[in-house]
Amino acid sequence: MVNLEAIQEAASLLKGRIFRTPVVHSPTLSRTFGGSIFLKLENLQRTGSFKIRGATCKMAMAAEKIGSAGVVAASAGNHAQGVALAAKEAGFPATIVMPEWASISKQEATRGYGGEVILYGQSIEESLEKAHSLSQEGGVFIHPFDDPEIVAGQGTIGLEILEEVKDADLLIVPIGGGGLISGIAAAAKAIRPKIRVIGVQTGICPSAYESRRLGRRIEVSSGASIADGISVKQIGECNYSLIEKHVDEIVLVGEEGIAAALLMLLERKKVLSEGAGAVPLAALIEGKISISAAEKAVLVISGGNVDSPLLGRIINRGLLRNGRIMRVCVTLSDTPGSLAKLLGRVAQLKANVLHIYHDRNRENLPINSTCVELELETRSSNHIDALRRELQLSGYAIQTL
Repeated sequence: MVNLEAIQEAASLLKGRIFRTPVVHSPTLSRTFGGSIFLKLENLQRTGSFKIRGATCKMAMAAEKIGSAGVVAASAGNHAQGVALAAKEAGFPATIVMPEWASISKQEATRGYGGEVILYGQSIEESLEKAHSLSQEGGVFIHPFDDPEIVAGQGTIGLEILEEVKDADLLIVPIGGGGLISGIAAAAKAIRPKIRVIGVQTGICPSAYESRRLGRRIEVSSGASIADGISVKQIGECNYSLIEKHVDEIVLVGEEGIAAALLMLLERKKVLSEGAGAVPLAALIEGKISISAAEKAVLVISGGNVDSPLLGRIINRGLLRNGRIMRVCVTLSDTPGSLAKLLGRVAQLKANVLHIYHDRNRENLPINSTCVELELETRSSNHIDALRRELQLSGYAIQTL
């Protein structure tokens, strides 16, 4: 049973084994979205996410049952790393089943924390089945979310939040399998019954949202998402009952909103979040949740384990969407000085050249002309409009890419 006493016991077990992550106030987000907004930075937790809380708690409570075969788990990333490190520190071997598409960086991080990685399956569900099978050989299975002791460990975040922001009115929490939000909500509602708890899922994998809408726990289909850490097709059984009891509302967000949230956290707060951790802010950006002027809201940034190549694509896409990058093709006379003249005009208009590509062989291009593709750093969409207008007035033929 997951109640306040169980979560407080988990907090005692975790003392000295995990970081007490900060809760920071954000004046920028408060001005932008209203109310007084705080961030609970679990991206600064050991292994880069909240998952080590539940894994450490579970192993401490089940220590007498764990033999020489150690523990077995399945995960695409954060749970894998949390279990691997918790097992290493408890002196147990850990076998982690990861889907074949799990990122190389997360595989290597899991190995670095002492876990033996087995790649199996094209989905988390298939990896879970393999892990269950391996556990029949003697290892204790550590479920990523559908376990009361895991939930109690994650619920310690709720205790910490309300110790820091005692009069919080609203908690906004990501939902994947449901372990995080069910633990936080159980703790928060026991301490402050009138607090609102809102869960956020990606629209690509709305398992908790659809389960609540239909009144029963269901499995949904799923596609690729920036928020891969919460792309769980069916929430846990014990999590579902806790969510139904304690969570006030569940909302869905889109991929564009998640990307925008990642970029805003990085630029405005210098906070590196993974997609799953950014969905609470995405809900504010997309207008799915409103905060009144008098409310105090805490956004749980659940993790920061984002792959560098993906982060680069997200940043670049966000800059393009926000008018911070302009890509154009300018047709020039293929004579000495033409490019220098163009770049001089760009400099006068206060744009910064990021990349240049010179193409004399473009189809349908006159023989005495060349096409110059420019990627420019700009200030805003208005700046882009001004650049396009002024370059055209200067006689340049421009095609926006």
